[in-house]
Amino acid sequence: MEHGSIERELRIDATPEVVYEVVSSPEHLREWWPDEAELDPVPGGTGTITFGDPASPDAKVEHLTVVEADPPRRFAFRWVYDQGASAAPGNSLLVTIDLVPSGDGTLLRFKETGFRERGWEAAVLEQAYADHVRGWDHFLPRLVARADSLVARP
Repeated sequence: MEHGSIERELRIDATPEVVYEVVSSPEHLREWWPDEAELDPVPGGTGTITFGDPASPDAKVEHLTVVEADPPRRFAFRWVYDQGASAAPGNSLLVTIDLVPSGDGTLLRFKETGFRERGWEAAVLEQAYADHVRGWDHFLPRLVARADSLVARP
C-alpha cells in the first residue's frame, strides 16, 4: 500500500470565502475538528489543537505551523512534529487545502503528505497513515456540515 499522501475532494454548498474561514479560524475549527484550537492563521503563525478535554492528562495536543494562508484559495499547515522543534519537511506532516469556486459553491481539495519523509519504521508508518485516513474520513464530512450550516437558506 502507498503511504505517501491522503487526498480527498469535497463539494461544499458555500462560497470559498466561507469555507476558508471554516478551515482556518480557531472558532470554526473547534466546531468540526479538534476540541480546542489556538492558532494565528497567517504564514508562519503557530498554535495548537487539542483532542479531548484540555484539562485531562489524556488530551492529545498537536502543534501547528501555518505554511500558506491565501484567502480564499489556499490554507496549508504543518503538524505532527515534536514539541520544541520547528516544523519542516522531514519532521512533520503537511496539510494543504485548496478551495476552487464551483458554481455557487466550492470544491475543496484536501491533501496530507509527509508520512514517508518522517522516517518512521514500516509498522509505525502504516499505523499513523491508517489513523489519519480514519481521522480525516470522520472529520472532513463535519467540515462540510459546518460550512453548510453557515450559509443562509431561503
